Amino acid sequence: MKILMVEANTRMRRLVKSLFADPAVEWIEGADGSEALSAYAQHRPDWVLLDITLPKLDGLAATRQIKARFPEARIVILTQDDEPALRVAAAQAGACGYLLKENLSEVPRWIAAHHASGPSSLPNPTPDEP
Repeated sequence: MKILMVEANTRMRRLVKSLFADPAVEWIEGADGSEALSAYAQHRPDWVLLDITLPKLDGLAATRQIKARFPEARIVILTQDDEPALRVAAAQAGACGYLLKENLSEVPRWIAAHHASGPSSLPNPTPDEP
């Protein structure tokens, strides 16, 4: 499995990577939304973990642009912002998940549960999704 992690904070990227026990996971990293676009085009990862608050291009705009070019992209917003309006905006942008940084330990489990099922059965992030 290949995961693109786009997060401005290097420590947070390391922390998320450390939660995945599978050494076969290939990681691609970026620090801003514009890097997300080019890294996705170059590497075509299975998953994108994308923060909302990013320099140059925010995560929602990056999600819209990636999904416009690559409709099959599976993007999960990973953020500290627990706002129902942002969850709706993420779904409208094309994100298939919305996970909070306060629940980082759930990220590998969520990815594993949804990876096998394929893109067609992915949920949209709704205001009541945990």
